[in-house]
Amino acid sequence: MINLKSQKNNNNINGEVNMNTVTIDNQSLTTYRQDIVAWAHEQASLIRAGRFDQLDLEHIADEIDDVGKSEQRELASRMAVLMAHLLKWQYQPERNGTSWQRTIKEQRKALNLHLKQVPSLKQKLFNLDWMESTWSDAVTLAIKETGLSDFPESCPWLIEDILTTDWLPDPI
Repeated sequence: MINLKSQKNNNNINGEVNMNTVTIDNQSLTTYRQDIVAWAHEQASLIRAGRFDQLDLEHIADEIDDVGKSEQRELASRMAVLMAHLLKWQYQPERNGTSWQRTIKEQRKALNLHLKQVPSLKQKLFNLDWMESTWSDAVTLAIKETGLSDFPESCPWLIEDILTTDWLPDPI
């Protein structure tokens, strides 16, 4: 049995300070399906203890893959929100206001930061399947928010324009 004490102290409900203790016992390891958080802590403790033969490599690989998928979902979600607002800007010019401008600005800023932090995601922006899917999400969102349904089937803008700070589509 290995006891690993964390470097952090935690306060309990009564304000008392307790040390976090992670105990790794070969007979009592949590399975991935029982409690993913406890499993993750145990896997990290096994790695730190150098007990590589006890690692759940299949699920560790799945979790690493999921991190990448999560980053891709965030990119697609932010891009869809941005493009939906650009559609609203273009198709409802009489309703253009600071709220839409603020959302457009915030999404662009968040997208550019995300792409800076995870540069490998830039390739997604030029993947036709990804762009079609993201455009479809943007159109669905714009339809829900405007009640209009006469949007283009494919994105009419260049990705460079979509991400450019001051660019807005001309009103229709």
